[in-house]
Amino acid sequence: MQKTRRVAPVKTSRKSQVTQIEDYQSNVKIIKAPKPFHVQPKNDKQDNLLAAIRHYPITVTIGCAGTGKTYCSSSMVASLFLTGKYDKIILSRANVATGKSLGHFPGTIADKMAPWLMPITSVLEKSFGLGFYQYLVNKGSIEIQPLETIRGRSYENSLVIVDECQNLTFEELKAITTRLGENSKMVLCGDPAQSDINSGKDILKFVDLCKKHNIDIPIIEFGVDDIVRSDIVARIVRMLMEENL
Repeated sequence: MQKTRRVAPVKTSRKSQVTQIEDYQSNVKIIKAPKPFHVQPKNDKQDNLLAAIRHYPITVTIGCAGTGKTYCSSSMVASLFLTGKYDKIILSRANVATGKSLGHFPGTIADKMAPWLMPITSVLEKSFGLGFYQYLVNKGSIEIQPLETIRGRSYENSLVIVDECQNLTFEELKAITTRLGENSKMVLCGDPAQSDINSGKDILKFVDLCKKHNIDIPIIEFGVDDIVRSDIVARIVRMLMEENL
């Protein structure tokens, strides 16, 4: 009769377990929130914009391309968020394409709107660092909000950026600006000269009405002399303005 051999169990030493844990812990990236930072303006208009966002609940900034409207607004929102006084950053914009549409983007609402919001999200990534930015997105602290679903919302303790506001209808402007709750700020950015809807007249109408009724909403208007992107951009914008194009 053949004897059955007993196989002794493999023992894992306490030392090897500790080593595995230490190796795991050494590979885990601890995401730390960056500290609030100073946004350095490049000219007086940018300085005025940063001060307006800091001190007022709603700020409107309009003007030609390359003046840093979106960059300054996004950077200031990131800096304010890091003070710990706000819970969310809300991003939205008019979903109007320049030229022919690329068709329906796949994925979630955030995925579909991501290409449209890249001018803002790229600045937030740079301000927060990619790891902390992704953490905030996954946590829901950075939220992408389509205009179609904005009615009925109330933004408390939030920082809201609406880009390409020259393409918003007056009804959309009414819906957006009346969503702002306590301890919140909103920035409307746009360039009426690049409007694909109604020549940007609705945002100009909103600005004029605010001035007429003495509503305490600062309007920071940038001109061609405020362009900081590059000399060639300034020359192109001047050419288009002179040709009324």
